Amino acid sequence: MKTYNAKESEVDKKWVLIDAEGLVLGRLASLIAMRLRGKHKAIFTPNADTGDHVVVINAEKVRVTGRKDQQKVFYWHTGHPGGIKGRTIGEGLAGRFPERVIQKAVERMLPKESPLARRQLTKLKVYKGPAHPHEAQQPVLLDVAALNPKNKRND
Repeated sequence: MKTYNAKESEVDKKWVLIDAEGLVLGRLASLIAMRLRGKHKAIFTPNADTGDHVVVINAEKVRVTGRKDQQKVFYWHTGHPGGIKGRTIGEGLAGRFPERVIQKAVERMLPKESPLARRQLTKLKVYKGPAHPHEAQQPVLLDVAALNPKNKRND
């Protein structure tokens, strides 16, 4: 039996809409990363972009479990001496760009530093509120909360 290798021209890329209100960040990010890579399809090929386009709305309403919103700090360096900075997840979600929290979580779940991972990440569109400009693509709503009861946080 021959192994099937999908070509990017043969892949049917769909558009998926996810409402992040009340969803747990890590579970949401892993599901988005799986969809972007195309691992949910039978024709998955590791070296080809077989994934779908994902649109996430209500990014500021995503939840984290435990006390990660106060304790988990993401660090970066400005490049200057003593220029290390940090921000907690809670500060990131309450700030001007809460969509970056979801983008960074998904980015860290894709293969590292490869052109394919960068191309797959461009298919992720995250928006702060309930409106998005991708109505023309007719995205299909994916109910992540119904997939597993642990995906939604009620408190």
